[in-house]
Amino acid sequence: MSPHESSGNGAHDHRPRIGERVEHIGSSAQQLWSEARDAVNDLSEALDFRSRVQKHPYLTLAAAAGVGYILGGGLFTRFTARLVRLGIRLAAIPFVKDELANIAEGAFARFNRGTERGGQSQSTSA
Repeated sequence: MSPHESSGNGAHDHRPRIGERVEHIGSSAQQLWSEARDAVNDLSEALDFRSRVQKHPYLTLAAAAGVGYILGGGLFTRFTARLVRLGIRLAAIPFVKDELANIAEGAFARFNRGTERGGQSQSTSA
């Protein structure tokens, strides 16, 4: 019996051969590569990285360093915790300053009202 003849129960072997599988895998890989390349090109056009880097090179560098720091595992370290605490304190300074200014204005206004009343009572009694 030759290898091309059917055997036994009349069922034919319809499995693709190794060469056909390799060709199919190769064409699938090419298609995937092409789609991925197109997606990256579309994303880069939408985000317009080149003009952003040209307009703001230092901001881009800082963003890249921040992303690298986070991806490098620096997010959950003592140094990061200290930076976050410092950032919160620095962000709170304007709010505390405004509140202190409001308190001082209120106290100064009460002081002025008290001295005006005291000055009026002295001038009327004299």
